[in-house]
Amino acid sequence: MIQDIAPKKFYNQYRDEKCTAQDKVLIYDGRNVLLKRENNTRLVIPTYKEAETLMCVKKSEEYEEKNKEAIYLFAIDDTKYFLLNNQNINADKNTKWHYATVNETRQLLKKEDAMATATGLHLSTWYSVNQYCGSCGTKTVHDKVQRMLYCPKCHNMIFPRIAPAVIVALTHNDRIMLTKYAGREYTRYALIAGFNEIGETIEETVRREVMEEVGMNIKNIRYYKSQPWGIAGDLLMGFFAELDEELSDGIIHLDEEELSYASWMTREEVPDYKEGLSLTHEMMMVFKNEK
Repeated sequence: MIQDIAPKKFYNQYRDEKCTAQDKVLIYDGRNVLLKRENNTRLVIPTYKEAETLMCVKKSEEYEEKNKEAIYLFAIDDTKYFLLNNQNINADKNTKWHYATVNETRQLLKKEDAMATATGLHLSTWYSVNQYCGSCGTKTVHDKVQRMLYCPKCHNMIFPRIAPAVIVALTHNDRIMLTKYAGREYTRYALIAGFNEIGETIEETVRREVMEEVGMNIKNIRYYKSQPWGIAGDLLMGFFAELDEELSDGIIHLDEEELSYASWMTREEVPDYKEGLSLTHEMMMVFKNEK
C-alpha cells in the first residue's frame, strides 16, 4: 500500500526547521502538484534549488520573502519535505515541469514520492483552510513546537483534521461486490466505502454504508487493515463482511447518487490493476487470490 515504503522510514513529527537548497518541496495548485520531468518520462519531486528557477522575481522584498517561505512537513529517511506556497510558478511553457494530477502521482512516482505527495496534499489543504481562526476570525499563527495552528487572540488551537472512513469487501460465497463511484475522476472498480458519522461505531458505519449503497444486510464483519489516505484526508479502515442470506436476497438496490455501478463478481472476474498503493486494491487481491 502507499504507506509501505520499507526499508525507508516515514517521520511525521513536526520540526521548526528552515528549508535548504537540497530539501524537497511540494508546491500545489489546487489538488495538482508541481513535479519535474526526468529523462522526458519520469516525474520526481523537485528540490528547493530546482523549483527556485521557476519562481517569478520582483523587486519587492516583502514579495520575495513571502514566496520563499516554506513550511516543514515531514521526512522520509534523511530527506526533508517542505510545503512551498507559491502561486506564481507557471510550468505550462516548460517541458521539464508538470502539474500532475492525483492519479498521475499514483502511477508515475516512486512509492515514497506517492506517499509524500498524498500526505503533503492533506497538510496543504489543512493549512489553506485554517489561515484564520474559525472562532473569532483572527489570523492564525504557526506553533514552533508541534504541528498546530493557534489563535493569538482567543487561544483556539487547531490540529490537522483526519476523517475516519471504511472500505467494505462484501462477499457472498465465491463472489465479491465491486462498485464504481458516481461523478468521480477515479473510474476503476472499487469497494463499498463511506465516512464514519457522529455517534456511530465503525462497525455501525460498515453496516450503514452497505445498506445505503446497495441495500443489503450483512454478517460476520471482520477487520482487515487500515491506511492513511492523504489524498482525501482520510484514515481508511478495511473490513470483510458477508451477505446475510436470512435478511437479504443479494439483489442490488443501487444508490445512484453515490455509485454509478455495482455488481457481484467471481474471483476470476476481479481485475488486477498492479498498482500496489491502495487498501481497496489489496483487499480485492486478497479475495481474488484466496483458494
